Amino acid sequence: MTVFSKYRWRGPAIRLPQTAFGVFVLLFWVWWLLLALFRAFPGIDIYFSQLFFVQAACDASAPATQICGSFPYRSEAILGLLRTLFFYVPYVVTAVMLWKLVECYQQHGATFNAPRARDLKVALGTLLIGPVLLVNVILKEYWGRPRPVQTDFFGGTLHFAEAGSLAGKCVSNCSFISGEAASAGWLFCLLIFVPRSVRYALVAPVAAVSILTPAMRLSFGAHYLSDVVLGWLSSVVIFAALMALAESPRQQKNSEI
Repeated sequence: MTVFSKYRWRGPAIRLPQTAFGVFVLLFWVWWLLLALFRAFPGIDIYFSQLFFVQAACDASAPATQICGSFPYRSEAILGLLRTLFFYVPYVVTAVMLWKLVECYQQHGATFNAPRARDLKVALGTLLIGPVLLVNVILKEYWGRPRPVQTDFFGGTLHFAEAGSLAGKCVSNCSFISGEAASAGWLFCLLIFVPRSVRYALVAPVAAVSILTPAMRLSFGAHYLSDVVLGWLSSVVIFAALMALAESPRQQKNSEI
C-alpha cells in the first residue's frame, strides 16, 4: 500500500474519451467554452496585456485622455531573433513532411507504407485547414479585432473588441486569432507521430517552441491572451477531427474482417 492509497477519489468516476472522435468532441467544446469565457470577461485579455505594457508620459500636444507607452519586449533583439526562428520552423517541418509524403507514394504494393502516408496527410491537412485557411485567410482577415498595440488602452487609436467580436475596426491581418500560436499548436500535435525512441528527447524542445511562440506574441502586444490560447487550441481541435476521420475507415475495415 502506498502512502497515497487512502486518498482515493470518492466522487463519480471520470471517464476520458477513448476514441479520436471523443477527443475531438471534448476539445471542440472546450474551445467554445473558452471563447465564451473570454467574451464574458474581457478584462482577462486587458489584464494580461497590461502586464507587458509600460506607460510613459505623452507629448504636450497629445489629448488629455490618450494613453502613451510601449511593449518593451518588442524591442528586445534576442526575442525578435527567436520569434523569427520560431516563425520559420513550421515551414521547414512542412517541407520535410511533403518530401516524406512524396517518398511514400513512390513505393507500390507491399512496400507502400499506408499508415505513414495517412499520418502525413493528417498532419499536412491540419496545417492547411487550420493555420492557413481558418486562421489567416478567414478569421484574421474578416473578424476585425485590433491588436493590443492598435487599441486606445495601449497607445493606439482603435477601440478594444472582445474575442470573437465582429465590431472591431481592424482592416487586415487582425488579432483574432493568432496564426503563429496556431502553427505552434500544430507543431505540438506532431509529437504523436514521432517514434517513442526519440519522442521523449523531442518533447522538451518542441514544447518550448510551442509555448514560447504564443507567449512572445502576447508580450509583444501583438495578440491578446484569448488570441493565443484559442489560436493554439484551434490546431489541436482540427488535428483531432482529422484523426477521427482517419480512424473511422480503419475501424470499419477491422469490423469487416
